[in-house]
Amino acid sequence: MISDASGAQVGMVREEALTFLPRFAIFVGGAQVGQISKAFTFFKPLFHLDCMGWRMEGNFLAWDYAIIDAAGTEVATISKELLHWTDTYALDVVDPKDALYVLMIALAIDAAKCSGGA
Repeated sequence: MISDASGAQVGMVREEALTFLPRFAIFVGGAQVGQISKAFTFFKPLFHLDCMGWRMEGNFLAWDYAIIDAAGTEVATISKELLHWTDTYALDVVDPKDALYVLMIALAIDAAKCSGGA
């Protein structure tokens, strides 16, 4: 669950049960707005994004990737920062209205990688 400064829920990422590979649903305002699923690959992790017509490109193994909209414009970049005690990520979002969606996508991919699915 993702809350705003007042504590109100603004979004949620929920892992779907009984799937062969990790799959997460993205909710805003109680309604499902997208889904992220890990694709079956042997060497490099690959994720499929079904949200707002966006797609992901980059190196998921190194945690450097971009979110691109249907017109080919970059929505955000996500990268893992090194030399921290905990997992720390830099999210560079072009339009602030997309920040919640980008955050939920990053959380879902991190959860998929941490669950041994990557």
